[in-house]
Amino acid sequence: MRILICDDEGIVQQAIRFMIQKSFGDEFEIESAKNGRMAIELAESFRPDIILMDIQMPGINGIEAMEEIKREHKNIIFIVLTAYDKFEYSQKAIDIGVMSYLTKPINKDVLTDTLRKAMKLVNDRREKVSKDLKVKEKLEVVVPMIESGFVYSVLLGESNDTSNLTYRELLGINTEYVYAIVIECGEELRKGELTNTVGAGIRLQKHSMIFREMLKETMNGIVGSLMGNKVIVLVPCREKEESYNEREVKIENIRSMLRKMEQQMEMKFKAGIGSVVSWEEVSKSYREALDTARQGVGKVNHAKDLPVSCVYEEGYPYDMESGLFDAVHAGDAELTEKRSTEFVMWMEKQFPEVTNNVRLKVMEFVLLAEKSVYEQGAMTYHFDVRANYLDQLMSFQTYEGLERWFVHKMTEAAGHISMKQQEKTVNVVEKAKVYIAEHFSGEISLEETAKELGISSYYLSKLFKESENVNYIDYVNNLRIEYAKKQLMETEKSIKEICMESGYGDPNYFSRIFKKWTGVTPTEYREEGRYE
Repeated sequence: MRILICDDEGIVQQAIRFMIQKSFGDEFEIESAKNGRMAIELAESFRPDIILMDIQMPGINGIEAMEEIKREHKNIIFIVLTAYDKFEYSQKAIDIGVMSYLTKPINKDVLTDTLRKAMKLVNDRREKVSKDLKVKEKLEVVVPMIESGFVYSVLLGESNDTSNLTYRELLGINTEYVYAIVIECGEELRKGELTNTVGAGIRLQKHSMIFREMLKETMNGIVGSLMGNKVIVLVPCREKEESYNEREVKIENIRSMLRKMEQQMEMKFKAGIGSVVSWEEVSKSYREALDTARQGVGKVNHAKDLPVSCVYEEGYPYDMESGLFDAVHAGDAELTEKRSTEFVMWMEKQFPEVTNNVRLKVMEFVLLAEKSVYEQGAMTYHFDVRANYLDQLMSFQTYEGLERWFVHKMTEAAGHISMKQQEKTVNVVEKAKVYIAEHFSGEISLEETAKELGISSYYLSKLFKESENVNYIDYVNNLRIEYAKKQLMETEKSIKEICMESGYGDPNYFSRIFKKWTGVTPTEYREEGRYE
């Protein structure tokens, strides 16, 4: 066991060291410090279990030293040495967690008794740490199995209120709300689509332990097993409503984690985040996360930034149906045509005859697709627009005609959505450009502009890049420099005035940025313009 004696009087140090060795022999390794600074340094290098600390010392006093040491070494036991029965630092010492006080001159019996109590505390803590480690080792095997069981029960729709609560009790979860995250991997990420997902999923198996640890460290959630190329994480939270800033932080943390994973594992990742729901609705958040991961074009997509697909009947061929509506919602007419045809082929295989159930399913899909169109404002709704749908469907006695009608309607819906999404992108970016034009003379960050528009900064950044073919920062800088150039040519304002009006608080920084963009300094630009 290690003990550090900190006192600015050498004779006191020697006396205490003698008493300890006399009472305990070689039980202690002992080091000494003559001031607070040395005590802090030795706490780092010597790692004592117990520190005997004098309060009144030159430079860094005992209280300050103990506060600094306590920040990094919370289990060190402090025993205060003082020349007074009561001293002005008593309350601060109590706050630090001092075990005992010894009044100078130190009594050998009192010192011995106090150190025995301190030794017992150290041994008790060590024993507890040892037991905790053994429990942790066992839990490291059991907890992943429990977490995977919980996630599977949610995905398969087998999680009723009782089993849901049982799992949460086993995992020590006492929050009322949760949200789901779906993380997928692939060899590359091209236009929002992951490539070679099967191969990437197999390679990810080799990194499963590191992958799980990174997920736990970043989100502290319930991590399911790797399924193909994806993992589902359920993240407990205390509040149902999340603020804009909280959503931004969540997205940025996950994006940062995915970057680290990509560097370590040499593959690409994509994530979808579902909305916060009660534990009873956790499957809804999962479906949102899955749909958002598939629909979003970015690395990390949130359900509030994208429209997500509807809830479908349990036991139905969900993947096929979900894939079709993913294509519709994405406005991908070509993929919608392909997947609509595949769904008709599935129905024909299951039900060779065109029955009313088949007609109703076709009608349901078309109405759902058109509902998405109307909800996005891509078409104007008219009450009688579908007046002939039922008659047309009843007239189809074979799949050939039914398929043509169905594929046409679904593809038409995807086309309308595509046009509306392009319009929305343009509208969002145009609103951003107006806001930037009105505020570029002040502090105007990507986050601030995104918040003004009510979307995530990451999503705005993606839209900006896609629409303007330039990133947000370069766009703002270009606008500011163009304004500055105009002011330099058309006014007699000072360089400093133009710098401030252009949104640059520091004239030196303004000059550097201006030269980077134009090749000359503001002064040179003005002089060249006058010369011309």
